This record gives sequence, C-alpha cells and structure tokens, in this order.
Amino acid sequence: MISLTDRKTMIDREDKAHSICNQCMLLSMSRSTLYYTPCRANDKDLVLMKGLDILYLEDPSRGTRRMAKELKKIGYQVGRCHVRRLMQIMRLKTVYCRPRTTVMDLAQYKYPYLLRNLTIDRLNQVWSLDISYIPMRKGYMYLFAIMDVYGRFIVGWSLSNTMDTKWIVDVLQTAIYTHGTPEIINSDQGSQFTSDAYVDYVKSLETVKIYMDGKGRAIDNVWIERFWRTIKYDKLYLLELVTGEQVRQACAEAEFITYYNYKRGHSSLDDKKPENVYKSAA
Repeated sequence: MISLTDRKTMIDREDKAHSICNQCMLLSMSRSTLYYTPCRANDKDLVLMKGLDILYLEDPSRGTRRMAKELKKIGYQVGRCHVRRLMQIMRLKTVYCRPRTTVMDLAQYKYPYLLRNLTIDRLNQVWSLDISYIPMRKGYMYLFAIMDVYGRFIVGWSLSNTMDTKWIVDVLQTAIYTHGTPEIINSDQGSQFTSDAYVDYVKSLETVKIYMDGKGRAIDNVWIERFWRTIKYDKLYLLELVTGEQVRQACAEAEFITYYNYKRGHSSLDDKKPENVYKSAA
C-alpha cells in the first residue's frame, strides 16, 4: 500500500496525456487531497485542546456537551460543535455504555473486542496499541505506543506530526522484529487501524488475531489509556514543549519511556518494574 505522501509525489502536473483528475483517480486519491495544504492550528484552538486533554484525563466520561460546559466554567467561550471537532482531531473517545438496541451485520463489522474476562498470563499474549495527542506551545504531535499488557512494557513507540498508516505499520514491524510476534493485537477503531494497509499487514503474520475496542469504549484499552495519563501528568505537562525534538527527548532515552520500562515500579505488577516482568517471562 503506497502512502498518501508518496502518491502525491507521483502526480505529474506537466503530463498532457493524463489530466490531474485522471491521475488522482488512478492513485485512489481525491483531487482536493492533492491541493490541500495543512495549516497550523490557531493559538486559541491549541489552548482549548490542552484544556480538553486535561479534562479528559480527569474524567473520560465527559462528552462534547459536558466538555463545553467545563471549558466555559474556566473562562473559555466555546460551542459544542467546536469542542466536537477538536476532540475528533485529538482522537478523544468518550467512555460510556450504550444499550444494545441494534445488532450489527457481522459482514460489515470490523473486528470484535474479546479481551473481556480473558486471563492474560504470558509474554506477548496481548499487545495494546493506541495514538495520543501531545500538546506543544505552537502546535501538537501524535505519540504512538505499543504495550505488552502482561508486563506493561512499552515494546515500541514513535512520534509524528501526522497520523499516516505507513507510520503505524513501520513502528509495529520494528516492534515485532525486536520483541517477537504477539498472539493478539488490540486497538481502537480509528481509521489507521481499520485501513487496508494495517489489516493486511497484521493478517500477513498469520498467527496474530486482531481485536478492537467497542465504539466509544476507550476503557476497553485501559492499559494503554493508563499509560497516557502517566506520561502526561508525570512528565509532559511539567515541561513547556516548543519543538518536536523536545517532545522526542522528553519521551526517549534517559527520559520517561526508558524510566517507565526500566526504573518505575508498577502497582499492578506488585511494584515490580515492567522490564523485570517482561524479561523474566521471556
């Protein structure tokens, strides 16, 4: 699967035999995507997004209506539609239970969530994947992390200013090359994880099962969600991050993820370090 960035470079604007429209159609890309130029979020939205991130970590059950009310309480004039758009950009998924009034067509359903009541008792049994928004002074980045649930060990991670599917697949490939192939990979139903490129790659591993959270059920992937809260409150929110390189350094070697894996005791592991549990099970 060719990435969107590479497909854009394949367009020949001087080709007289094939119009721009035809070239876009052949590359499975809309013409508006070709001409679109990303622009930086304005300062007001960046402030609102950081506020939303803090409120979400405090109470992930808040929906767009409650988020808008909370922001107004602290002095921001913002409507519910604006909050919804920002939450979509940030991939914030409200935690809630819905009555099962509709049975979905299994042929149209992506992949089920089957971790509930599953005993996770061995290394590389379940890997949990997710992407989180990281605020900076003049923008934001996305952090992708892969956790082995049994040892709470971060087996792979990467930063990017876009959520390209190729980026996700490359990081997953590196983690598998380094730590071995898991039995189950669990993610949410984000577009990156339901894309053909991602699903085809995981299916090519043959022995790996794909599980996905229920829609609007961030708590289904609670292990990685808990990691987001830890890294943001214990590290990233304590710093004024200006550049992407500063974010990378804050997450990388000798900083938080290394500390999390090798030095920080984890309460769910009887205060053992993730490395000790992960390596002892290897």
